[in-house]
Amino acid sequence: MAVEILKLTLGPLQTNCYVLGDPASGAAIVIDPADSATLIQQTASERGWTIQLILATHAHFDHVLASADLKALTGAPFRLHARDLPLLRDMPGRVRQWLGLEVPPAAEPDSFVSEGEIIVAGAIALEVLFTPGHAPGHVSYVLQSERTVFSGDCLFYGSIGRTDLPGADHATLLRSITDKLLPLGDDFTVAPGHMRNTTIGYERLHNPFLAEYLAR
Repeated sequence: MAVEILKLTLGPLQTNCYVLGDPASGAAIVIDPADSATLIQQTASERGWTIQLILATHAHFDHVLASADLKALTGAPFRLHARDLPLLRDMPGRVRQWLGLEVPPAAEPDSFVSEGEIIVAGAIALEVLFTPGHAPGHVSYVLQSERTVFSGDCLFYGSIGRTDLPGADHATLLRSITDKLLPLGDDFTVAPGHMRNTTIGYERLHNPFLAEYLAR
């Protein structure tokens, strides 16, 4: 059976959280626990899945807000790229400064993901691509079996991630997209951190940020 992909749009910034499940083994992986840990857990358990791993594409608060609660509920390890550890640990202070909100600390990572690593749970196999630019340790996760890349805040439908945040860099982000994401193939579905899905092919042809960059 194919790996199933469920999308939950959660939290104050309407962030996409993905629950990947392998119906055969019951294994599940969560990408970007944006908010509402109980809902994420229930979504998996209603399908008979057990969350075995919690991943983040990067450490901005809207992608990790439920990480500590979900880790406590499930006992699943939490992982992200080491270069985003300072952002992760400074998250409550940054949110207080930027938005005037009080948020709990994120989960401490149990280990770090790295470029080229294959993360496996049941039939779910995710390849890690290092795609910085929006955040220093931003990664994307490639699910080859379903021709899908979970791009976080790297690539969106008709847009790209913000680069006016601390640790962000516009040129680095565009290099990440062109060097790491575009080579996946035009048929690849892009499952982003916000808004609707798109495809590599559509963005190659229609994304104005990529068009300008590729025309240089």
